[in-house]
Amino acid sequence: MSKLDLTLYLVTDSTNMTEEEFLSKVEAACRGGVTLIQLREKNRTTKEYIDLANKVKAISDRYDLPLLIDDRIDVAMAVDAAGVHVGADDMPVALARKLLGPDKIVGATAKTVEAAIKAQADGADYLGVGAIYPTTTKVKTVLTKVETLQDICKHVSIPVGAIGGLNKDNCDILQETDIDGICVVSAIMKQADCELAAKELKEKIKTILK
Repeated sequence: MSKLDLTLYLVTDSTNMTEEEFLSKVEAACRGGVTLIQLREKNRTTKEYIDLANKVKAISDRYDLPLLIDDRIDVAMAVDAAGVHVGADDMPVALARKLLGPDKIVGATAKTVEAAIKAQADGADYLGVGAIYPTTTKVKTVLTKVETLQDICKHVSIPVGAIGGLNKDNCDILQETDIDGICVVSAIMKQADCELAAKELKEKIKTILK
């Protein structure tokens, strides 16, 4: 399994972009220092998803970054991605681990201490916890208190990334937590200069991580 570094975890969003523009933004984010990439595509056919995943993986491989696929284990297996991320309504962590085996990354979303402990026991390699702030992505969001985030950090031994509306101007709220990094979408994907956005965000995160 690739070494897991959650410092700056990019979750992609290709909404209203051409494929060329999308891939350009992903590559710029890689140059800027993202440490992990999750390809999230909710509205593509399986064939389209695999095609795009192969193109993103070609980029992530050049930068020696793990590529995770959101939800779709079949797509992850088809392109030999580093692993998957599963949410509360997706395939159970234990089943994802069984299908992918011990050498792939399985990430999970957790909003409570109980869910976090179960996800770790079921084989998750890391947790995404949030949403810390409201998000603009087309995903159902239930806000998570920073206190809950910290409680989860204390109860699991796997890395924890905070997610949900975070950017370089508002992530100081995480200063007193034991997170291993932050997961962002808009803070990079919606910026005109994704490389600069990633660089600035990474510098900011380094001041927060203990």
